[in-house]
Amino acid sequence: MLLDFSTAMQLHDFSEMQAFPTKLKYLCICLSEVIFMEGFMRKIYNFINGLEILHLVGTYEKVEEEEEEVYEVINVHKLKAATPNLRVINMYGITFVDDSHIEAFSSNCIQLECLAVNFCNKVTGSCLKTVFQRSKGLKCLLMNQTSLQSQHLMQVEWEKTAIQELDISATDLSTECLIDMLTRIPALRYLSAGQINGFNDSVMKAFMEQGNPRNIVGLDLDASDNLSDEAIHRFVSKYGHQLQALSLSGMPHITDQLWQAILPIIKNIKIVIMGTQERLGVNIHVDQLMDGIANHCLQLERLELRWDPENLRFSDKSQKAIDILRVKCLKLRALGLSDGRYYEIVKANFERADRNTVVRAITACRVSTYYILQNYKELIFN
Repeated sequence: MLLDFSTAMQLHDFSEMQAFPTKLKYLCICLSEVIFMEGFMRKIYNFINGLEILHLVGTYEKVEEEEEEVYEVINVHKLKAATPNLRVINMYGITFVDDSHIEAFSSNCIQLECLAVNFCNKVTGSCLKTVFQRSKGLKCLLMNQTSLQSQHLMQVEWEKTAIQELDISATDLSTECLIDMLTRIPALRYLSAGQINGFNDSVMKAFMEQGNPRNIVGLDLDASDNLSDEAIHRFVSKYGHQLQALSLSGMPHITDQLWQAILPIIKNIKIVIMGTQERLGVNIHVDQLMDGIANHCLQLERLELRWDPENLRFSDKSQKAIDILRVKCLKLRALGLSDGRYYEIVKANFERADRNTVVRAITACRVSTYYILQNYKELIFN
């Protein structure tokens, strides 16, 4: 069930409501900035104890720059008491959510296996030590764009956790904290650690030598400017054969040269995101790149090239490279390109073969590495 209060200005009078579906497994509530939900929630608490998946979607995208008052529009502490069977909790872009709310859920939801708090910028991670002690089965933790503090994460007993999937993108974690964490987590399957200044070659080296990347199938290092191409090449040379998703976008120093070197290694890859929208001093020879992808990455499902159209160099023979890609990568569902002449050529080629939905402009459609998360289907909300 989806309940969308995001654009409403006042709450309907629910005092007469006596019944509510009792067998709901999935509930998504889009919160309003100003409506207090308690009048409605009070009526449904007795009916929702079977819930397994809960999405609370905040108003992060609507918040203006000036500091407005933040209202706690839903009572998490009462809600958690009514939902003891939750496996997946996603709180997205909620301005008031902090560590106490996460701790509240973990105190009652012992079956918790996936927790996402992306864009909840009051979350610092101070609750994580307790959360992992309570929720022994927590495998997936997504904390993109939160205010994580290194000292809190270093207190977590990572070696005792069951964590397999971790997103710490766009946080201010230190190099020391990243090394401490990645060398103690027993078996990481998915790591998204883009846009972190502290993520440098020494973190990568420590992860390879003292950590355990043997299970890693997804790696997202978007805009990791302090990582050298040598460090990335070393890592992919050793573990590339097992990768299903790889994002090396947003880095001007990662060009088609590195990709040409690693394409023969990443034979099982399903999702590839490459390129930066910054204008480069060098040109990207996209025909050879497409040819390399077609010959080596036969399992590919989603591909995105973010390079500026001005930097893409292609010849009259580029149709041939696109043909090979289209014919060999039969599982390809999405191919994202910057809007420009090359995008038009590729789109026309696929459309002539009646594959109309594959080629997309990245202004309207972005590829993510989240598709390979084990709980991906349960994390979808609209």
